[in-house]
Amino acid sequence: MSIASILTITLYALNIIFALLVMFISRKSPSSTWAWLFVFFFLPIVGFFLYLLFGRNLQKKHFVRWQAIHQRESLEVYKEQQQNIHDRTYDFPNEITKKYAPLIQMNVDYNHAMLSSHNEVKMFADGNEKFTALIEDIMQAKESIHIQYYIFKLDDVGNRVFNALVQKAKEGVEVKLIYDDLGSRKLRPHHLRLLTEAGGQAVAFFSSLFKILNPRVNFRNHRKLVIIDGKVGYIGGFNVGNEYIGLDKKFGFWRDTHLRIEGHSVYSMQAHFLFDWHQARNEEFQSGDEKYFPSFELMNMTPVQIVSSGPDSDFESIKNSYIRMILSAKRYVYIQSPYFVPDEAFLHAVQIAASSGVDVRVMTPENTDHPFIYGANSAYNGDLLEQGGRVFRYTKGFLHAKMLVIDDEVATIGTANIDVRSFSLNFEINALIYDADFAIQCRQLFEQDQQDSFEMTKELFEQRSSWTKVREAVSRLISPIL
Repeated sequence: MSIASILTITLYALNIIFALLVMFISRKSPSSTWAWLFVFFFLPIVGFFLYLLFGRNLQKKHFVRWQAIHQRESLEVYKEQQQNIHDRTYDFPNEITKKYAPLIQMNVDYNHAMLSSHNEVKMFADGNEKFTALIEDIMQAKESIHIQYYIFKLDDVGNRVFNALVQKAKEGVEVKLIYDDLGSRKLRPHHLRLLTEAGGQAVAFFSSLFKILNPRVNFRNHRKLVIIDGKVGYIGGFNVGNEYIGLDKKFGFWRDTHLRIEGHSVYSMQAHFLFDWHQARNEEFQSGDEKYFPSFELMNMTPVQIVSSGPDSDFESIKNSYIRMILSAKRYVYIQSPYFVPDEAFLHAVQIAASSGVDVRVMTPENTDHPFIYGANSAYNGDLLEQGGRVFRYTKGFLHAKMLVIDDEVATIGTANIDVRSFSLNFEINALIYDADFAIQCRQLFEQDQQDSFEMTKELFEQRSSWTKVREAVSRLISPIL
């Protein structure tokens, strides 16, 4: 028997073993299991390598110590608020927070997401405005700059940010940078030498020896956070790179949404950064330095919750917040996401809302960065149309915003897409804002984006080509593992 035959038989045997592993040992969801069996059946050898890249579960034992410390440190902070909410004695800051007490309680109980009342929130829908404001805040820093991005490129935009960090490090300001090793795959430690020589620190999250083809495709840190002096925070969809200000010819105009928050909810953002920092450095996190959580007064009263999710937790907090918001809506639900590849629970929620007379609108980009994502978007858009929902395809450029707003009352903006990867595989973070003025601003932004979109009606959907239907069918089958 030839070596090629032996190798082929070995790979087929491994393929069967992995199929059995997925079915009986890995404890994946039924939809994910069937998707992987589909891949193994139709791509018997390639599927083996795809599973090695995309299919392995995170060994939660690597995060148990960190999560336990997270809980021990945060319980004292949240215990009083949690108890008062349960006892119905909590003094909610406005009528909207009273109305959405069950949503707030769920996030307090299962995510330690403390509701913070004193915040000032500003929204950015343009990358140039966001980076101008960010650099101005960085240059005003006195004590610390903590910065975390999934993608950090040292191009025109990245160098503007990087040079500001280097200058502040030289001035004695503490600068800590986290970048994801896969998202920032071209970034090397020697590229950051100017920062480290100036006294700053940088670390890659979940790093690998293989930079260009990182085998650890899952469990990436998709969060985008900047915390300045423990008082000002940035959170949202923008990464750091030229494409985020529309300078990439492939994507063209870039539509994203980001928040600048000044207030006490920045404490939660700071805590999440510190947990990720110590996790990336493989250090045990004992407690946060008091200097990272300074006392300060702010008169603005915009209630905010910072909600996180990741593969270290079995409770999908961001997804469950989305679903709770959707099922609480009485008038409308507006959703923007570059990827609309929901799991069954999320899909049923939007279908129930739409079939109950709620104005459900979903906006995705017409031009996506992944062929299977386009097919999956289209397939699930069809499911929503069947129940009376409305679908819009953004055509001005690439829509990267992750926003959900309901009833001119509650909005959430952050890093989480509407897909399984964001719900359970990546580390994500969102801000929930309980404020009418802010929610109205989000609705108006959505309606403005409608002017740069076309509506995918049921009639147009039924006219799609045979090739599109095939792509939808395949994409739908593998959507649980996209």
